[in-house]
Amino acid sequence: MADAPRAPLVLASASPRRLDLLARIGIVPDRVEPAEMDESPRKAELPRLLAQRLSLEKARAVAPRAPGALVLAADTVVGVGRRILGKPADAAEARRFLEFLSGRRHRVTTGVALVTPDGRTRTRLVESVVAFQRLTAAQVEEYVAGGEWEGKAGGYAIQGRSEAFVRFLSGSHSNVVGLPLFETAQLLRGVGWLRP
Repeated sequence: MADAPRAPLVLASASPRRLDLLARIGIVPDRVEPAEMDESPRKAELPRLLAQRLSLEKARAVAPRAPGALVLAADTVVGVGRRILGKPADAAEARRFLEFLSGRRHRVTTGVALVTPDGRTRTRLVESVVAFQRLTAAQVEEYVAGGEWEGKAGGYAIQGRSEAFVRFLSGSHSNVVGLPLFETAQLLRGVGWLRP
């Protein structure tokens, strides 16, 4: 007996990194439909809660525009304690973020949300711990001048030149890039979209 056809998969993200990560494990969404929304944290909102809330809000925002589809969304947050380091507005803020991360550990949390065609939601929250070496002023200036920080939570891209700063990483590397692949695959298997 033939398997039932799979529902289309819609990625609710404007991030080319998430598309690339999915392609690494053989997943190509049928459509990409970014959820345009305010990603500002609420007053006193913790990094974990922000990642969880935004991923779910993104998936739910796109679901009505994709009837009959599975909608996958994610949001990645860089945090040090209660402090959230978002996407730097400019080079000066990117510089401040790198100086703040220099020589210390931080957490990278990604919320992943899936809305099924019948409106049910499933979520995962994945956290990795990253520690940067102590950065010199020259390293910070050179990195900021390269522009790799643009559009990146925390002001760096671990899949790029800043990987040379990472002296310690505990947890999922793909999570730090922007989508934890193991947990995403588990979500898709759980709803029968990915075969075991």
